[in-house]
Amino acid sequence: MANRILRGVRAYVNKLRLFRRNARLYLLNTILAGVSFGVFRLLFNFYVLSLGYDEALLGQLLTVSSVTALLGALPAGYLSDQLGRKASLLLSSTFISCAILGMVIWRTPTSFFAMNVLTGLAQSLSGVTAGPFLMENSGETERTYLFSFSSGIQMVAGFVGNWFGGRLPGWLGAVGSVSATSSTAYGWAITVVAATSFLALVPLGLLQRQQTARQQGQAVLSPFQYASQHPALLGKLIGPMLITALGAGLLMPFMNLFFRVTYGRSDATIGALFAWGSLAMGIGLLAAPPLADRWGKMKLVVITQALSIPFLFLLGFSPWYGLSAFSYLVRLALMNMSNPVYQTFVMEQVEQEARGTVASLVSMSWNFGWAFSPTVSGWLQVRYGFPPVFMGTLISYILAIYLYYRFFLRPGVARSSHTASAPR
Repeated sequence: MANRILRGVRAYVNKLRLFRRNARLYLLNTILAGVSFGVFRLLFNFYVLSLGYDEALLGQLLTVSSVTALLGALPAGYLSDQLGRKASLLLSSTFISCAILGMVIWRTPTSFFAMNVLTGLAQSLSGVTAGPFLMENSGETERTYLFSFSSGIQMVAGFVGNWFGGRLPGWLGAVGSVSATSSTAYGWAITVVAATSFLALVPLGLLQRQQTARQQGQAVLSPFQYASQHPALLGKLIGPMLITALGAGLLMPFMNLFFRVTYGRSDATIGALFAWGSLAMGIGLLAAPPLADRWGKMKLVVITQALSIPFLFLLGFSPWYGLSAFSYLVRLALMNMSNPVYQTFVMEQVEQEARGTVASLVSMSWNFGWAFSPTVSGWLQVRYGFPPVFMGTLISYILAIYLYYRFFLRPGVARSSHTASAPR
């Protein structure tokens, strides 16, 4: 048994050694950005509430960001193919850093909406660029490992960010002689986030620039053109993600509020839980590639997401904080470990010149789900609390898992791991 584990570890490490220079620099950026985002994700809701605003505004802000990302996804995919991956990543990271800093400088609802619009545009460009960038900077041997390692290392960085985020307002508040839950302490903490986010630009600046599709003489397909040529394929690849996004948008942006409202936990406790959650996700993501090699990509997606459903129920309806927190950690690891594996699967189904386009359509479907759900969730929380939010998420996840199975795993379905070359 020990020898088998040792052989598995050695095989895993050998795959990591195949990562190219651009991939390693991207991973360094991922670490720095992951730490800053971990702090920001934990503290932003508390920051807005400390200024006297309510959960309804939080839902509207999240909706604005997601709607902007939704509307920007189509041009973002085209822009990524035109500008190249390096320029696109630099531009999106700069926008995000400026938006975070802007939320500290200008604290009115109007400025929050404006900064969330900027964040949505940046996230759209970053989201449609990451998948094609990783495809173009990896070989078939290590590709699944690079996708999963990128997501896994981001979660581990988020672990660090969440841990510091839960304590940073207290530390800064003590230095400045203000309350740890005051808007001043939260504002100082988010300023630190902005500084770290700007630092994350350095590795991106060192990336080796690659030729764009146009410079290589390839035609760049518009999203509408590609969708008209491959409607069945895109429907199967994107439909379940859209349904999952509808459920995730109801719940995931408000998990910190759930633990505060339902169990009365402090910022530090929630920050520690989020940190362990990020670590659990990171471990799951790092474990996914060898499991995908053994079971197959889509079987891994269906099994791990299906196993997460009972833990989602316990998370939302347990009368004890300990059981709810434990379920939160297990659910995060199981539900999310297959995400980069599925992203790899999607990229493998399409031609090289269409990857930016398809990535924009995938991003569009995800942001469509998140565009409206947070506003609905905020309304439900104000009037009925969290139970209907959890029920909506459970129903959407179960339906999406069924569709993954129906489209890609049920007996008689043709399965392929190769790039598509003709309309289906």
